[in-house]
Order: sequence, then C-alpha cells, then structure tokens
Amino acid sequence: MWKKLKPYVISVLIALGVGGLSALLTSGNMNIYDKIISPPLSPPGILFPIVWTVLYTLMGISSALVYAKGKEEDIDTSSALGIYLIQLAVNFFWSIIFFNLQAYLFAFIWIILLWILIITMIKRFYEISPLAAYLQIPYLLWVTFAAYLNLAIYILNR
Repeated sequence: MWKKLKPYVISVLIALGVGGLSALLTSGNMNIYDKIISPPLSPPGILFPIVWTVLYTLMGISSALVYAKGKEEDIDTSSALGIYLIQLAVNFFWSIIFFNLQAYLFAFIWIILLWILIITMIKRFYEISPLAAYLQIPYLLWVTFAAYLNLAIYILNR
C-alpha cells in the first residue's frame, strides 16, 4: 500500500513545501494587500492561503498521477514533469516579485509566463493522464483570476 501512496505523498509535500516556502518568504509583506487599492471582485486576504493549499495539493496529486502512469506503462514523462517543475518555480517567484518587490507590472508579465506554462503543462499531462490534466483546471482558472487582480492592482496603484 505504501508503495502506491508514496509518490502521491511525496508529490503533495513537494508542492505544499514550495507554496509554504514562498508564503514564508513573503509573509512580512502580505499586509500590502490590505493597503493597496484593490479592484472589483477582490477576495478577502484570508481566502488566498485556503485556495492555494487546495491548488498545491491538486498539483501534487496531478504530478504523481503522471509519474505513476509513466512507471506503470513505461512512458517517458520527463518532459511533462519538467514543465511541471518549471511552472512550480515560476509560481514560487511570483509572490516574491509581487509582494516583496512590489513590482506589479513585472509580476503581471511573470504571471502571464506562468499561465502559458500551466497551459503547456495541462496539454502534456493530458497526453499521459487526462485526469491529471483536469485536476489542473482550477489552477489555471485561479491564475487567470490572479492575473486580472495583478493587472488591476498595477493600474490602480501607479
């Protein structure tokens, strides 16, 4: 049983660890969200850690599904998992750019890069495991919404 669960546990812990480290590194500047002019539809700040915890968990499960499928069927998953790791790194740095550097325009450009990587990852995951791809749709939707918030914050706070 542990042998089957191990990739899932490790993958979820990696994703949550990346998100947790990013949150830790930006925690001193999260209060900026309460001080800036926010656009319409801005959710309360308390919602962000809840949503991101769910999304990182889905990312971990999704990457584990791809990894497991590759092992079971002897499929090369290195390209798909490579894109996953790259987008995870880009995701990690967005918070630092937005909150710590307060470089809202650069953060918007960065989140567009993340959005493109997520779409690429979904396509690659779909070729290996459609379920893994579907699990990334909430992430894509949230990052789309975050891009709207990011751009609006840039425009409203220049």
